Amino acid sequence: MKRRNFIRQSGLFTAGLLLHQQMLHAYSFSETAKIISVGIIGCGDRGKGLGSVINSMPEEFQLKVVCDVLPFRLDQAKRLDIHNNISYEKDYRKLLDDKTIDAVIIATPLYNHYEIAAAAIQAGKHVYLEKTMTYNAEQALALVKLAQQHPNQILQVGHQYRYTPLYFKVKQMIDNGYLGKVTQIDCRWDRNANWRRPVPSGYTDKQVNWRMYKEYSGGLPAELLSHQVDFINWAFDTHPDEIYGTGGIDYYKDGRETFDNIQTILRYKKEGMIGNFGATCANEKDGYLFKLKGTKGTIELLMDEGLFFPEKQTRKELETVDGVTGASKIEWNKDGGTPILKEKSKDGSWYALQEFYKTITTNSKPVSNVITGARTACCVHMMNKAIYKDDIEKWKPEYNLI
Repeated sequence: MKRRNFIRQSGLFTAGLLLHQQMLHAYSFSETAKIISVGIIGCGDRGKGLGSVINSMPEEFQLKVVCDVLPFRLDQAKRLDIHNNISYEKDYRKLLDDKTIDAVIIATPLYNHYEIAAAAIQAGKHVYLEKTMTYNAEQALALVKLAQQHPNQILQVGHQYRYTPLYFKVKQMIDNGYLGKVTQIDCRWDRNANWRRPVPSGYTDKQVNWRMYKEYSGGLPAELLSHQVDFINWAFDTHPDEIYGTGGIDYYKDGRETFDNIQTILRYKKEGMIGNFGATCANEKDGYLFKLKGTKGTIELLMDEGLFFPEKQTRKELETVDGVTGASKIEWNKDGGTPILKEKSKDGSWYALQEFYKTITTNSKPVSNVITGARTACCVHMMNKAIYKDDIEKWKPEYNLI
């Protein structure tokens, strides 16, 4: 690969952020652009976080209602009421009955994603549904069918890696062959903490720590690893054919049901790739780790930073300046890597909500939509079946959605 072509085609080492066309359109607003009125259903950490992003976008959104079944969550959400004009509800159906609300953000526990999203679509609302899209594969297929019956309602899924400039750039590098043939993917999302939240007086552990219980939660695959799984699905336009898994409650013997230590292997036969996706709650050394390994180079990713490590021959080609390009010298770190983007991106939620606004106002399809969300939900469903059964799960024909 010629160095000048690498630089010209990828823009890898330039200062500017290369955004895909949909994002570029989303950042232009006229003075008469419609302001979307929003209600948030589910005011835990994620719901409040998305509410803060909504408040930072006054030209696009107005937050009008927040809803949660737990009164203490509603009290915490009052910090979002920066203009003293938000109303509060315990029953999400009252929010959906409000004709002045254009769109809802659903950030509830996983087990009721489908129920609330289906009701919101039927109520004529646009939906931003947090990941993972649904609790299981059956609900994912049902939601696809329902959404297709309501084509004027936008349903966007909160797999925000599809919108951030860094991860979009990585997809471009894969598409253009800069990694060569990718055969190995290594993903971890580790922590050294019990994942529990304090339970206020008068509430139950299941209400607050729902992630610990199988009837409410998809555990570590749904809450953490689904982001990386979705990125691989998107970047390679693929899905795993087989999933091997194992796990257990190996450290926190505290009554939880979801595993605190898991490892899965996702086999992508058509692409000739193996993906290793694991998480533990008993060691934080690796923290967030995401590596894509190809015959020409390796990409190492954090949330908002990425490095490219070329293989020896690729590095030699990159460092060969032929006197024509006049390109500046590539800067390598002590480990032999170079930054994929110079600037750090904004929080991924900002890019995702910009896309949500754009798709509503132009009646266009989100990059992270009900079909892609269902594909990843099916993957998570298979991962959980594999780890709990300690068995091999195979992709089913009915998961091939278009």
